[in-house]
Order: sequence, then C-alpha cells, then structure tokens
Amino acid sequence: MGSRRRAREWALQILFQYDIHGERGPWLEEFWKTLPADPETRVFTERLVAGVLKHKAELDRVIGHYSINWKVNRMPIIDRNILRAGLYELFWMDDVPARVTLDEAIELAKRYGDHDAAKFINGLLDKVLAKEPRLGSKRANVSADQDKL
Repeated sequence: MGSRRRAREWALQILFQYDIHGERGPWLEEFWKTLPADPETRVFTERLVAGVLKHKAELDRVIGHYSINWKVNRMPIIDRNILRAGLYELFWMDDVPARVTLDEAIELAKRYGDHDAAKFINGLLDKVLAKEPRLGSKRANVSADQDKL
C-alpha cells in the first residue's frame, strides 16, 4: 500500500474520532503510538486532517449543497469524512490530481463504507468537480488526462 493511501486511511480514522469526541484528546497520541508511521506518511496525514478541520464548515456547506435529500449531520460518519477529505484535496491540495483524489475516495468508501457508499461518494465528488467554478484547473486536467486515453 502506498504511503499516501495509508495516510488517507489514517486521516479518515482520525477524522472519525474527531466526529465522535469533538476535540483532540489523549486518543490522538495513542493512535500515533500504535502506528509505524514514516515521517512522509505522517506529514500527509496531518496535513489532510488539519485542512479538513480548518475548513470543515465550508466543506460541509459544499457537501450539503450538492447532496440531494441528505443533510450532512445525517450522513454516516465514514461517508461524510471521506467527502470532507476528498473535497479538501480538490480545493486546497494543488499537488494532488483530481482523478487521484476521486479514485482514492472511492477506494476508501469501498473498504470502510456500506455497499452504496462508493457510488454516493463518486457521484457527489464528480458533481462538485464538474460544477464548482474554483475547480476549473483540476477539471481541465482530468479532461486532458481522459483525452490521452
């Protein structure tokens, strides 16, 4: 498993705990004690978690705007945190291609979500990527990559 994939899994686990506890606590130090985290993987994990927490209100507004018949607080914790992390990558991590973000989010949903989670997450992230004006350059890069195929 690649270091960024592992980092995304760890970020999802940490974000899940933040949703449960509402704040940082001893659980976070215990989490890191149990993992053989190389510095690069830990840095990417912490970057993703910090970004999601910093922009959580905006991320939730975007999720709420593009989801049909779903309120963010009623979504399964796993799904909403995969969406938050995926959207954070799309909006604020220019070094991560959109296609990678979508593929990784779908894989997380298949592994940790229920049987419909991957379809839901793929649909919502695709819709945001297609319609959000701020994502024009990432959208263009996905189109350019598809043209090469």
